[in-house]
Amino acid sequence: MDDQETGPLKSIADLARLAGVSVSTVSRALTGKGALSKGTRGRIQALADRHGFRLNVAAQNLRLGRTGAIAVLMPLGLARGLQLSDPFLVTMLGFLADALTDRGYDLLLSRVSPDRDDWLDAFIRAGRADGVIIIGQADQGAVLGRVAAHYRPMVVWGEQGAGGGPAMVGADNEAGGRLAAQHLVERGRRSLAFFGDIDVPEFAARHAGFLAGLPASLRGGVALVCSPLTPEASHAKARDWFAAGNRPDGIFAASDVVAMSLVAAAADHDLRVPQDLSIIGFDDIPLARLARPPLTTVRQDIEAGAHHLVDLLFRRIGGEDAGSVQIAPELIVRETS
Repeated sequence: MDDQETGPLKSIADLARLAGVSVSTVSRALTGKGALSKGTRGRIQALADRHGFRLNVAAQNLRLGRTGAIAVLMPLGLARGLQLSDPFLVTMLGFLADALTDRGYDLLLSRVSPDRDDWLDAFIRAGRADGVIIIGQADQGAVLGRVAAHYRPMVVWGEQGAGGGPAMVGADNEAGGRLAAQHLVERGRRSLAFFGDIDVPEFAARHAGFLAGLPASLRGGVALVCSPLTPEASHAKARDWFAAGNRPDGIFAASDVVAMSLVAAAADHDLRVPQDLSIIGFDDIPLARLARPPLTTVRQDIEAGAHHLVDLLFRRIGGEDAGSVQIAPELIVRETS
């Protein structure tokens, strides 16, 4: 065959012979996935259009025994009010989508209400994805540990437990809590509070690290406020707490969203940040540096985390016994402390 031949093509192999390239190169050109020069991709797509050829991706994946998709699941569990518009989730999903596209895969996103113990088993049996990334353990640690024992292509973003369980990627949350504590002490803050739901494993570790980083004389006086995760709910919780007469001079929030809600609630009660009250968040989402005032926060590298999740997952899909990855946090000092 040559580029001048006309008429319909019956298979991807016919188009590959016509273009003088491999079948895999044609597949990458027509799906838009994987590395390929712009010139080669354009030439193959033009040939396909000229001959009326359309790639049957579903049939191709069926022959290969794969779906071409990676599932990203978010078990709501303890955080049923959490929305997909949450800035941390939006940031993480964007980086995951980019990393999966570079691998030639689609992202299949699902929020899951884990009302039954077999919710994850049922999803895996449905065969909708070639692997699973879980964002946050919520209260599903036992389920994740059980499934990880027999299903290898799964990785979890969250707090690493002691031994066993699924392959994990996440920040060293205790170390992050210690950084926040040391910074507030250095700023001369002595009346302290932690805002966050410590039933969430990551937040529990941040709280534990915060207490451990304080002098023994201050630990017993730290107020623990179980704050929701959404901006509206966390703002209402902080506003009511300040209205009850609470006047700390330092607060460590379990997330940047909660911290920014605290800044707004403090202003409602004529508390000046940072003159009267220092506030530290956790995550360093893009909004943190754009807030007014810009937010002091403990940074976990979300982009690096997404790439670790994808890399670890594909190593496990390939049969490698790849273990967990922990990311060192960094204190980013801005204007709220």
